[in-house]
Amino acid sequence: MVISQLANAPVVLSQTTEDGKIEVRISLDQLYKLVELEVKGHDTAVLKSYEWFAKTAARELGITVGNCWSLRKPNKNRLTLLKSVFIYKKHRVQYEIRTQFHFLQFHNLTGSTADTFLEYIQRNLPEGVAMKVTKVAVQALPKHLVPPEQAVNVEESK
Repeated sequence: MVISQLANAPVVLSQTTEDGKIEVRISLDQLYKLVELEVKGHDTAVLKSYEWFAKTAARELGITVGNCWSLRKPNKNRLTLLKSVFIYKKHRVQYEIRTQFHFLQFHNLTGSTADTFLEYIQRNLPEGVAMKVTKVAVQALPKHLVPPEQAVNVEESK
């Protein structure tokens, strides 16, 4: 199958209403070429442990694990304050916050698998760790960009 045809893969959803009737809806599942996680926190050991957890969960679900890397140096945010609020301007204290970043990539996911996987790993996100998810979706070419011969073949395959 061509990737553009897979972009319209059907998903069957069933739901029981209050009347006891079963509603069946067929909708198209979204395909993702790449799902990238950006995980940031202050403790390197916690981030490494969470990276191992996410990769293990992905392998159990049959998800292709791509590149996993971290930035060499942490982001440093320095804050200088007075020791005493009103007097002694010479006496200062300097605080430093170091933020570590880890990146994980997962390839070729369906929408339902991605939702299940992301919900699972977000529920198990450690305290003090933030996550940013970036998804790259696969979409069919618009009709005005498809050559006429291929447009006829795509319509026949439906």
